[in-house]
Amino acid sequence: MPGEVLLTRVEQFSAAHRLFVKSLSDEENFKIFNKCSWENGHGHNYKVEVRVKGKVDAQTGMVIDLAILKREIQSVIEQVDHKFLDKDVPFFADRPSTVENICIFFWEQLETRLPGGVRMNKVKVYETDKNVAAYKG
Repeated sequence: MPGEVLLTRVEQFSAAHRLFVKSLSDEENFKIFNKCSWENGHGHNYKVEVRVKGKVDAQTGMVIDLAILKREIQSVIEQVDHKFLDKDVPFFADRPSTVENICIFFWEQLETRLPGGVRMNKVKVYETDKNVAAYKG
């Protein structure tokens, strides 16, 4: 029997955020995050890649039905799409909405939603073409 296969689904969402640590002053935040700490925030068109792994089912030839994977990713995207992450998403109430933390958010939301035998492998989030983070749990 073959080993495990990695399968990736790519989706997109748009959101605004402000890079800011509440326990620091405005000046300290500006030193760390520069213009990304401005009070009114700024937005991005994010791309998220969710990679899962598992054995290929002998009958279906699939690791997971892509419709199921798409549905579960979309249910997470609904929580962040066209939202101000720091104000509208409880996960970011006490942590900066960095691209790194967005990866962790997606991982934590998805890892319990997958069918048996399918596990998370990696979440990769593109904040811009040049700013990308990946998380492997």
